[in-house]
Parts: sequence; structure tokens; C-alpha cells
Amino acid sequence: MREDGIDGIPRRAVVIGAGVVGLSTAWFLQEHGVEVTVLDREDVAAGASWGNAGYLSPGFSIPLPEPSVLRYGLRSLFDRDAPLYVPASVDPGLWSFLTGFARRCTPWAWQRSMRAFVPMNAECLDAFDALTAGGVSAPTVPAPITAAFEKPEQVAELRHEFEQIRRCGQDVEVRELSTSDVDVPQLSSRIAAVLRVEGQRFVDPGEFTRSLAKSVVERGGKLRTGFRVREVLRGSGQVTVKSEQDERVSAEAVVLATGAWLSRLAKPLGVRTAVRAGRGYSFTVPTEQPVPGPIYLPAARVACTPYQGGLRVAGTMEFRSVDDPLDRGRIEAIVRSARPLLKGVGWNERRDEWVGGRPVTPDGLPLIGSTKMPGAYVAGGHGMWGLTLGPLTGRLLAEQITTGKRPALLRPFDPLR
Repeated sequence: MREDGIDGIPRRAVVIGAGVVGLSTAWFLQEHGVEVTVLDREDVAAGASWGNAGYLSPGFSIPLPEPSVLRYGLRSLFDRDAPLYVPASVDPGLWSFLTGFARRCTPWAWQRSMRAFVPMNAECLDAFDALTAGGVSAPTVPAPITAAFEKPEQVAELRHEFEQIRRCGQDVEVRELSTSDVDVPQLSSRIAAVLRVEGQRFVDPGEFTRSLAKSVVERGGKLRTGFRVREVLRGSGQVTVKSEQDERVSAEAVVLATGAWLSRLAKPLGVRTAVRAGRGYSFTVPTEQPVPGPIYLPAARVACTPYQGGLRVAGTMEFRSVDDPLDRGRIEAIVRSARPLLKGVGWNERRDEWVGGRPVTPDGLPLIGSTKMPGAYVAGGHGMWGLTLGPLTGRLLAEQITTGKRPALLRPFDPLR
């Protein structure tokens, strides 16, 4: 039995993780009248919520395990310059994870997972609108994503992907343009084909997450950084979070939203699906002209976004320990792949070089919902789409926590599957 406050609603909740998923959950819990405390081992937006490309892109939000990823991965598995890279290691946990991931890279498995994403993608931008209408000051900027290709034949793969998405029930508006009709001054003369994906947005991810944290605090929430959680315990009708220094914080509900570190705390709560770090890299470069909107280079697997007067460049999927140091060779690989395709970019004036762990599950589905411990919940495993789906995840999970009923959209994402 859940220990509740008045009308079955928990009086207090603790959210572990001050990224966009955790803070969104805290914000929407406040909408239900719950007092929230947010804990983070470092600081607000210290993980993937800061350094990602900033895409709010339901048109690209799909399960990661797909046949093309498997084919590409087998060709480039140990290539240090490849966008998908797995360092040679003896980590049996990693190889077990990758084996499970590869087993799900089939058309049938992808279609089944994609149908779970479709209703989430349909509602995800509405959740951002709810946050901004409720006081989160950082703007979301509507803009199409321009996908650019060096060779016309490269368009077929992305066009096929969008067709598969449509077959699963999600409409994506895509236009193929002549390069002469595209007003993106950063595209070089080597670009031979362009697809424009309408109905998308972008955001400064760090600014948005900090603005979200500020709103949570202004609405009465508590935020504690430098709180390194050791374990989560149940007793006396409450869930207790214990720090490495034996400090304890208790509440009727606790949410684990710790990104790529999720499995350490979630596994003892019965969550068997592993979450591994698919590490991404990013940096910022100046540009000679303003960047009108997001640019995607599919062949290089590089995403670019207008960012603080310049261009944020993000890419790669590197499966190694989330706490390993930045590998500068991966930054150089992104530069080598993107430099020929973009012009007016100060590649040698890079700043904010960053690496962070995207939380990836072997089946490509997030983990959102209750665990075996009463009052303990998880929200994570979104892969590359934690920013896009984070606010909606928080809204739906807050509904489940405060009503005791799991929303239909969350059924495919059961953490105990």
C-alpha cells in the first residue's frame, strides 16, 4: 500500500537528478500540490541535459535499435573516427548489452517500439508549452531541421526512415528542396541535396534546464546539489534516500532520474533492463553569418544548432564508461567529418568541448514508472531523446504518482518489463 497524503496524493516527493527529466517531473508534481526536493550529485544540467544538440524534434524521435544501425555498427565497430564507436574492452556487461541491442535491430522489433513512440511524439511539444506558460522563461524556438547531403543518393536512407515512421502512424512533413532554394549560409558548395523537416523546434538546453530549475525553486521546491546518493530504502511508510555521507531525505515518493547512472540505484529496486552510456560529444564554434536554424548532416551523424551567437556541433555514439574522460580524438573526428560540408565556421576557435552520457536501453524504450519498491519510481533511458521527451515524461509520471493510475502512453515503458 502506498502511504499518501490528503485525497491519495503524496505530500512530499524527492527527485534524484537535476536534468530536464527530473526537473520536469518535479515541476509537474508541483502542479498536483506535491512538495518536492530535487537532489543532484553535481549540479543542475551537469549531464546530458547541458551538452546535447538542443533539438526538440518529434520527427526524429525514434527507437535507436534499427537495422541500419546494426549494419553500420558492424562495419565501423572499432573505427575510432566512426560516429558509432565501441572501444575494445573486456567489459562483459557492455558486450551483453550490445548483444541485446543487436538482437532488437530487426524491422519487426523497431516497428513495435516505434508505435510506442508515436503518441509520445504527438504530445511532447505540448508539454514544453505547459512549462513555458507556467513560468519557465527560456524560450523554445520553432524552426525546421535542414538535413544536408553531399551525394544525392544519400537522401534515400533518411527518406526511407521517414516513410517507416509514417507507416507506424506518425505524420512527418518533409520537403525535398533544391540547394538553390535553401537559405542556410553555412552549407558548403559540396552539399548536393537537402531535405527540410517541418514542425520542429530547438532550444539552448542548458539555459532551458536552468530556467526549469529556477521555476521549481520559485514555486517552493528545494534543490540540493552535491548530494551523492548511495541507496534508496523503504521503511515506516516512506522511501528514504541515503547519501554517501549517511545523510537521509525521506518522502512518500522518490523518483530516480539519474540518466546514464540510472541502473546503479534502479537495479536493487527490481529494474532489470540495463541502462548504458551512449556518450555524445559537442562543442561550440563561431560562424561568419547567423545560423537560421538546426542543421543535420545524416551521413556524418552530426547535429548542429544555433547557440549563443555561434553553432553548437554535436555527434557520435560512444559506448564506454560514463565517467571516462573526454577523448579529444572524438572531437577531431567530428570536425573532420563536418568541415567539408559547412563553410564560414571557425573550427579552430572551438569552445565548450564536452562529453556526456546519453542513457541507452537495449530495446530502445525508456524506463518510466513504478519499481518493485512501493513509492519508488524511475524516469530515464531515453537515449538521444531525453530533451525532446523529458517534459512529457515528467507530466505523465507525475500523473501516475499522484493518481495511482498509469497513463496509457506509459504502458510500453514499464521499468519492470
